Amino acid sequence: MAAAPSGFPLAPPPFTGRSRVVEPGAGFDWLRQGWVLFGAYPGRWLGQSLLCLSVLGLAASLPGLGVGLALCALPFCCVGMLAACQRAARGEAPRLDDLLTSWRARRAALMRLGLGFCLGGALLALPHAWRVAAAPAAFGLAELGRWLGGFLLDALLVVVLSLPLAMAFCFAPALVAFQRMAPWAALKASGAACLKNWRAFLVCGGLLAMLACVAVLSLGLGFLVLIPVACGALHAAYRDIFVGV
Repeated sequence: MAAAPSGFPLAPPPFTGRSRVVEPGAGFDWLRQGWVLFGAYPGRWLGQSLLCLSVLGLAASLPGLGVGLALCALPFCCVGMLAACQRAARGEAPRLDDLLTSWRARRAALMRLGLGFCLGGALLALPHAWRVAAAPAAFGLAELGRWLGGFLLDALLVVVLSLPLAMAFCFAPALVAFQRMAPWAALKASGAACLKNWRAFLVCGGLLAMLACVAVLSLGLGFLVLIPVACGALHAAYRDIFVGV
């Protein structure tokens, strides 16, 4: 039998991040799929949420750079939760060691992604930091009004500028970990996918914001449910939008 030609079998082409446009109503379906994944294994998901929140809370509580460490750890937690979503979508129960998926491969790329997220968050915080530092020691009524007006304008600026950052980082951890994309390419692909599907994300994001208000009113306990539901919705959106994943 003749030997196979050199270079065979051919390696699959690298993932390019190509995405498609979905209907605005897809935002409802993503949340529905997230709820279905949670409802299949609620106890397992509550444990996953509690572990993620504990890790992020412990990192944020460290003196000095705690918040920065929590932001750097966020892509790792996101990949772990998405790996659990992949397992649940196959009809298998999520496992706690799914959260270690991000540490088994692509650690350096996810760390660079986390550092970029931390830097972006620090830049967004600068207007508020400057406003607080510039606050006078004592307020008259007029000074208080001017300072409060500037503070609200800074908050609006942060909200507007945080949208591109959120779009860039929305799918980037999944693209880096599961499709082995470079961090910068993953950020661009994620931003482009979110921008072309802004209507679906407006629907999904609005519903998640309302659910987050309910979670806050439950003394934060609702986030133990909301986090896996949101991750399930993100997993559904990732599978729905990106071609060939």
